[in-house]
Amino acid sequence: MSGKHSGVQAQIKEVAKLAFYVHCNAHCLNLVLVDTVRGIPEAECFFSLLKQLYIYMSGSAVHPKWLQVQQEMYTGAPRELQVLSDTRWASRYYACRNLWDRLPAVVKVLEELCDDHSSERSVGARGLLPQIDFQFIVFLAIFKKLLGDAKLLSDMLQSSSLDLAKAVDLVEALISTFESYRSEQVFDDLWDTVLELAKQCDVSIDTAPKRKRTLSSKLKGYRVPSTVGSQETGNGKDYYRTGMFNLVLDRMLSELRNRFSNQNCDIMRGIQALNPSSKSFCDKDSLFAFAKLYGCDLVDLEHELYQIKRVSDRKVKQGMQRPPTIVDLAAFIEPYQEVFDVFSRLCKIALAIPVSTAACERSFSCLKLVKTHLRIGTTMGEDRLSDLGVLSIEHRRAASLNLDEFVDRFARNHHNRRIQLL
Repeated sequence: MSGKHSGVQAQIKEVAKLAFYVHCNAHCLNLVLVDTVRGIPEAECFFSLLKQLYIYMSGSAVHPKWLQVQQEMYTGAPRELQVLSDTRWASRYYACRNLWDRLPAVVKVLEELCDDHSSERSVGARGLLPQIDFQFIVFLAIFKKLLGDAKLLSDMLQSSSLDLAKAVDLVEALISTFESYRSEQVFDDLWDTVLELAKQCDVSIDTAPKRKRTLSSKLKGYRVPSTVGSQETGNGKDYYRTGMFNLVLDRMLSELRNRFSNQNCDIMRGIQALNPSSKSFCDKDSLFAFAKLYGCDLVDLEHELYQIKRVSDRKVKQGMQRPPTIVDLAAFIEPYQEVFDVFSRLCKIALAIPVSTAACERSFSCLKLVKTHLRIGTTMGEDRLSDLGVLSIEHRRAASLNLDEFVDRFARNHHNRRIQLL
C-alpha cells in the first residue's frame, strides 16, 4: 500500500492531491525497532540467540531444572523467560529484562546440563553456553535500556484512549532522550552494570586493545573515499561504545526521525486539537499547522476558532453537554456548517484519517476468541457472529446490562416461543 510509484497511496494521490499517506503510528514504532536490528547483523544474531535460549529453557526436559536452579539462587517465585513477539517488538523489553535478571541462573543450568547423560540436552547446552560471551551481555544491556524507553511510547500508541498530542510529545521526548545517551557518562554507567553481570556469570571480560585492520594490498595506489572497515578503535571499552552502543543508538534515532516526520506529527497534533475532551482543544498553533497541509484558509479558521468557543460555551451554559468526541463535535456544528466551513472540513478530515489501527486489531483479536474450534459450526450466520463480536469488544458495557429486562422483553415480543421462559 505504501509504494510511492504503484502503491495504493500513489493511485489515490492521482485523484486526491491532498490525500496524505499516514501509516499506523504503532506499526511505525515497531518498524523502527525491526529496521534497527535488521541493519546490524550482530544485533540480529543476538535476538536469534535470545529466542533459542527461550526455546531451550521452556523444553519439558529442561524446565524443571530451570525452576530448581532459580529456587536455589533467588528468593521469591521463579521467573520465566519471555517469548519474543514478531509483531510487537517493544514487548521484547520483557524478554531482555527477565534474561538480565536471571542470566547467572541460565549459565548455571547450561553448565550443569553440559555433562548430562542425555545427548540431546548436552549438545544443546554445549552449543548455547559458549555464545553467552561478553558481547552478548553488552547487547543485552543495550537493548534492555533502549527497548525499555521505547515501551512507554508503544503502550501509549496502542491505548484505547489514545491521546495523540501526548503521543507526539513522547516521540519527541524519546528522540531527545536517545540524543542525550551519546554522552560518555551514560555508557560508563551501562558499562559498570555489564562488568558486574559478566563477573557474576564468570564470563571473560573482553577489554583488550583491538588490532588495527590494515588496508588490502590490492587497493594500494588507489584513492579510497570510505573506511572499508579499516579503523583503529582504542581499547575494548571504546570499541563497544562506538561500534555497538552508538551504532544501535544512531540507527534508532535515524529511523525515528524518518518514520515520525514533522508532517505526521502535525497531523497527530491537529487531530488531537479537534478533540473536545483534550486539553489542547482548539489550540491555534496545532490547528494552523494541520490546516496548512490541506490548503485551508487560515484567516477564516482564526475567526471560526473564536466563534466556535463562544457557541460551545453558550450551549453549555444553557444546559447542553459539551460534545465528548470529534464525531459528536462534527454533528454539533453540522447545522452551522456554512458559518464554520473550514472547521467543519477539518473535523471531517480528522474522522477519515486512521492514525492508529490498534482498535481494528483489538476487533480481530476478539473475533478469534468468539469463533473458536468448538463454535465454528456452519449453523452460525454472519449476523450472529457480528453480534457476538460486538458483545465481546464492548464487554464492559455488556456486563453492566440487566439481563432480566432482556428476558422479559423477549417474552413479551415473541408469543409463539416453544420454550417457556417464565
